[in-house]
Parts: sequence; C-alpha cells; structure tokens
Amino acid sequence: MAKKITRIAKLEFMAMQAKPGAELASLGINMPQFTQQFNDATKDRAGEVVPVVITAYDDKSFDFILKTAPAAFMLKKAAGIQKGASKTGTETVATLTADDIKKIAEYKMKDLNANTIEAAMRIIEGSARNMGIKVTGMPEKGDK
Repeated sequence: MAKKITRIAKLEFMAMQAKPGAELASLGINMPQFTQQFNDATKDRAGEVVPVVITAYDDKSFDFILKTAPAAFMLKKAAGIQKGASKTGTETVATLTADDIKKIAEYKMKDLNANTIEAAMRIIEGSARNMGIKVTGMPEKGDK
C-alpha cells in the first residue's frame, strides 16, 4: 500500500547548514534524519543556498529533491555584490557578460521552464535586469 502524503513543502537552506526548526517541525517529519541527509547531500555545494522540495508522509517519513541555487543568488555571486538595486530600472549595481549569463543558465537549465540554452539565458538576463545588473554582449532576439 502506498504511503499517504501529508504535505509538500518548498524550503531553502544553506548547504550543509540545515538544522531542526519551526519550518521542519510543521512538516511532522523526523527532523534529525532529514538534516543529516540534507547536509550529507549538499557537502559539495558549500556556501550556496539550496532550495529543497520535501514530501512528508503520514508515517513521519519523507523524500526530498534538491534544486539548483536561485538565479538571484548566482547572479549576485557572479557580479560580486551583496544585494540588487533598490530602484530597479534606474540604478545599475554591476555588469555581467553574456558568457556569465550562459554559465548560470547552463547550471540552472534543469530547473528552468526553457527548452534551449538561449531561452534559459533570456530568463536569467531578465532576472539580472530586475536586480539592476547590466548584461553586455547578449545577442538580439532572433539572432543566432
């Protein structure tokens, strides 16, 4: 007989730094077991924000899926900034090249709703623009 799903939650933790807390307690899962498994699974992603989708079952067991780091986190890291612009559209806080955007798009490709690397780059470029990061060298739409 299949286990009954009680809740599905999307959370973010720093890699190797998950610990029991209110957000995990509300899921009704075995928190020490989850934190140990999560921390072991994220050893190679130190210093990175790791989104996770946790499926909690009625017997206190769980499954989880690790996602790629958020685009905003990757953009800030690539640009070497702490935060984005406070006035989007009028303020520029950093500049990245199309190659920087392509690297981020390739990393995030499996979690993006895009079929091509060019479409993924457009999504990441839009996130960068909203953060006040200027992108240079992007091909015009329709160019190959």
